[in-house]
Amino acid sequence: MRKALDAFLEHLTHGRNASSHTVAGYRTDLLQLAVYCEARKIGLRAVDHVLLRGFLHDLSAAHIAKSSAARKLAAIRSFFKFCLQQGLVDDNPARMVMTPKLDRPVPEFLSENEMARFLDEPDKVDVLGLRDRAILELFYDTGIRLSELCGIDLADMSLEDRMLRVRGKGKKERLVPFGRKAVDRMDAYLRLRPTLLGANFGESAVFVNYRGTRISPRSVERLVDKYVKRSLLRRGVSPHALRHSFASHLLGRGADLRVIQELLGHESLATTQKYTHLNVRQLMDVYKKSHPRAK
Repeated sequence: MRKALDAFLEHLTHGRNASSHTVAGYRTDLLQLAVYCEARKIGLRAVDHVLLRGFLHDLSAAHIAKSSAARKLAAIRSFFKFCLQQGLVDDNPARMVMTPKLDRPVPEFLSENEMARFLDEPDKVDVLGLRDRAILELFYDTGIRLSELCGIDLADMSLEDRMLRVRGKGKKERLVPFGRKAVDRMDAYLRLRPTLLGANFGESAVFVNYRGTRISPRSVERLVDKYVKRSLLRRGVSPHALRHSFASHLLGRGADLRVIQELLGHESLATTQKYTHLNVRQLMDVYKKSHPRAK
């Protein structure tokens, strides 16, 4: 099984252009299955749906979240599909295993007033404050992922056209527009960006840390947390909440769901539909304006 797993991870990396984060996740999940099988002296061809159900049952007994168990099962399905194509097994036993029923919590997001207060927190003069203002504004303006934001290079951005080239999951590129506020904040930051570079004058990253190198996702998480606390917002607001807020606010103002799907870089519309959590007041307003019998 270990050899087949190595071949599958190689296929993900070079055959499907999966991100390093995705490959690492598959490796972790499938190694867990490999260890489970090895402990029972079961080889690759002997794996069946009964064993896989036992594997998932043990995960449940260990209080693993349903979403994590579902992710592991998805990885196992992909792995055995690959093994079947390569002639390493005669069937995909994971096809006969049902995915755990998932709870679908409403994504965390900020109201428009909360967002305005949050975006105005960073310092307006200090270079790091200007950088933070640009990061938060661009994050909210575009709805891009944390990894996508950290990966932006100078060549990917046009302030004149207000367009951003983003490399998303599977290294797929898409163009995302941004607003005038983001242009102003990016311009203010970029004017002082050279003062952060020091000897790293050739750094291609748009957003850099105080050492002049590309900012890390963990650093962005810390700065988001800092401004959440300073603006007295509720705790637990993550960088991903800015992406949720972007989608929620567009949807609340009447944007088409398929347009939001394209902007977010979602493969499936079903993934985007989790943002259709308009509150009761919005629903009632639409109902009263639209239904012939409402008045």
